[in-house]
Amino acid sequence: MITGLDHIAVAVPDLDKAIKRFLEDFGLTYEGTEDVETAKTSTAFFPLKSTSIELVSPLRGEGPIAKYLEKKPGGLHHLCFSTDDIVADVARLKALGYQFLSDAPSLGAHNCQVIFIHPKSCDGVLIELSQPGDDHH
Repeated sequence: MITGLDHIAVAVPDLDKAIKRFLEDFGLTYEGTEDVETAKTSTAFFPLKSTSIELVSPLRGEGPIAKYLEKKPGGLHHLCFSTDDIVADVARLKALGYQFLSDAPSLGAHNCQVIFIHPKSCDGVLIELSQPGDDHH
């Protein structure tokens, strides 16, 4: 079952510059960075009450975020919903006709299992489902 909004992801061409903005200019608490090899992204998280802002940047200039940034200078990339049973939610949503970008969840940031719903299924919005790993707080 979907349990809440986990994070809002913003694609950024310069991760260090964006980290400085959210940390120094906006005064948010910075949780640190993590490279996610499976998604070819570098991430930085700024937890807020009940959610987080995630900055995502291409890892080694590769992957889907690099392709996104080729078309846009940055911006809102996706919304992520927490789930306590990603397998059941994927099965339920597939039965309702939702299309996913992959066949099964994969490992994401914070050791979470993640999967993305195709934007065509959600009025042009990319939606991520994330089942927290043991080290996600």
